[in-house]
Amino acid sequence: MSTRAGLAVLDLVPVAEGRTAAEAVEETVVAARAAEAAGYGRYWMAEHHSFPGVASSATAILVGHVADHTSRIRVGSGGIMLPNHAPLVVAEQFGTLETMHPGRIDLGLGRAPGTDPVTAHALRRVEDAAVDFGSEVRQVIDYLGPVSEHARVRAVPGEGTNVPVWVLGSSHGGAQVAGALGLPYAFASHFAPRMLLSALEVYRSGFRAADPDARPGALAAPRAMAAVNAVVADTREKAQRIWGSHLQRVRGIVTGRRALLPPPTDGDPTAGWSPQEKAAVEQMTAVSFVGTPAEVRAGLDDFVDATGVDEVIVATAAYDVQDRVRSLELLAEAWA
Repeated sequence: MSTRAGLAVLDLVPVAEGRTAAEAVEETVVAARAAEAAGYGRYWMAEHHSFPGVASSATAILVGHVADHTSRIRVGSGGIMLPNHAPLVVAEQFGTLETMHPGRIDLGLGRAPGTDPVTAHALRRVEDAAVDFGSEVRQVIDYLGPVSEHARVRAVPGEGTNVPVWVLGSSHGGAQVAGALGLPYAFASHFAPRMLLSALEVYRSGFRAADPDARPGALAAPRAMAAVNAVVADTREKAQRIWGSHLQRVRGIVTGRRALLPPPTDGDPTAGWSPQEKAAVEQMTAVSFVGTPAEVRAGLDDFVDATGVDEVIVATAAYDVQDRVRSLELLAEAWA
């Protein structure tokens, strides 16, 4: 891998048309094993709810499943959405995962519920957890940190595991929390790119070094990751055809018609869209790299130069899992 920026994988566990959630999980294992073999450093899964085309709602369970079926790659959450979970439960879950897979678990924490308001209400914690994201991140860290036999509440397993904690975000709020706590920061530019550069500046300018012995994941200097969409194929035409499935899915999101991941179509996948739909999809997918290995490598080089990120985490939504695996392999080869 490049010495300038590491490569990681972000997986939403997409459910494709004509297939089941069980098959989507099987395909995630296939992709994770391929990513490990290709040399990626991390494999993260994102928490989403009430989305028929995404099977990653029970993220901690999936993290354990992927860790069970791999041997070296770090596996984690990109992320766990704190409005939906009590900090103690998160610490217990990821402390247990770290106990089962020592040295391989990452915990990314986000401040949004990862769904619509009605579903967020059904998850039953949003009113409480939305009050102070920074405070809840600190609680998780405290539960995972040094053992304190005098603590009234203890995460068991969890305490003393020091699972590395990342803060996720798509605006300045998460950047401020990550900087103040001296934690690594990951930005969701794969779907919300507008504030990428300003959020990175907020994070770096507000960074305060912390003691890693007292705060799991704490750093002496800022460490930033940014998410991108990437589809790599042997030809530009094939990559563009694969990419069409994701464009159709994003259109469904912006029009309120969330569905399973559709197959690629011949011709222009945006044919028949309104100008407003095209503009919204283009805005959400602005940080995307689609093409041959050389083309995507060049685009990512420019992206790393412009952002200064230490890692790039790649989301690849392909209808056929073999296309996703091939994309990951080609990108790793080009990045080496």
